[in-house]
Amino acid sequence: QVQLVESGGGAVQAGASLRLSCAASGRRISTYTVGWFRQTPGKERDFVAASMWSGTGAYYTDSRNNRFTISRDNAKNTVFLQVDSLKPEDTALYYCAAKRINDDLRESGTYNYWGQGTQVTVSS
Repeated sequence: QVQLVESGGGAVQAGASLRLSCAASGRRISTYTVGWFRQTPGKERDFVAASMWSGTGAYYTDSRNNRFTISRDNAKNTVFLQVDSLKPEDTALYYCAAKRINDDLRESGTYNYWGQGTQVTVSS
């Protein structure tokens, strides 16, 4: 099994940037597809971005107006999520998740391993 721990969240002003970290242990993160999700109280967990294990690249919901960048540092066994131009509506608990198959990237139910989340709060 792989264990995941998120960090890097905080309280920031609108327009700022954050880089969230997902540190893995127990297995090499390079062998997993990794997704980032976010959730606010009373709402469904929403997909943000994914990095595919096959090396074919990253996936985002909006390639034209995307403010998110997912990247890997395999030497540190860590996956990052860079968020630029933060808005109040980005306020949420951000999770990273992992799975060993490269299908249904946007579906949270297909990911087997989850971290505890890191809180991002954006004020106007």
